[in-house]
Amino acid sequence: MHYRYAVSEDAPALAELFAAHHYDALTERARADQGFVQGALDVVALRSMADEGSLLVAEDSGRRAGLLGLAEPGSMATPPPPVEALLHAQDALQWRGQPLGTTRWLLYGPVVVADEYRGKGVARGLFDAAARAASRRQADVMVAFIERANRISWHVHVDGFGMTPLGEFTVADRAYDVVGAATGRRGQSSSARRDPP
Repeated sequence: MHYRYAVSEDAPALAELFAAHHYDALTERARADQGFVQGALDVVALRSMADEGSLLVAEDSGRRAGLLGLAEPGSMATPPPPVEALLHAQDALQWRGQPLGTTRWLLYGPVVVADEYRGKGVARGLFDAAARAASRRQADVMVAFIERANRISWHVHVDGFGMTPLGEFTVADRAYDVVGAATGRRGQSSSARRDPP
């Protein structure tokens, strides 16, 4: 499995992968069994993320096995409501005893793994690649929000990868938990954002 930054040419395949795991495309049972993603990441949005260096991809012999967003928190011109709520909450959230807003952090997610690659370490590989990439970008922590109804994502990221709960917020009657993970940065020098993760 190869983990790298996405490029524009990846966008159509990644849009298809994202759409197949969107909340609206799944049955209630499938959402409970495998988790889900929300939002509107079409080909145009994913191409833009790739061009900005805020999208990682897992690739297996030319097949896109997974994707993970890793963005500067203030980089979105019009952030979706949950991102906007997280940005407003960052001074009330604590990371290692300091307000999150005073810490260098990157927005982690969404994460999608193709059905045929589930249980094969792809999500962990993307997480590790994101931590390395975030560290090289001088971030101390990756921060994600997980919709409370998405217990699979909580299980993977908190129970599995050890992400730390930081707080919560609600948007339009939907509750979200905020979690963070250290990047492992220890005084490393800055390098180009296009270095392999």
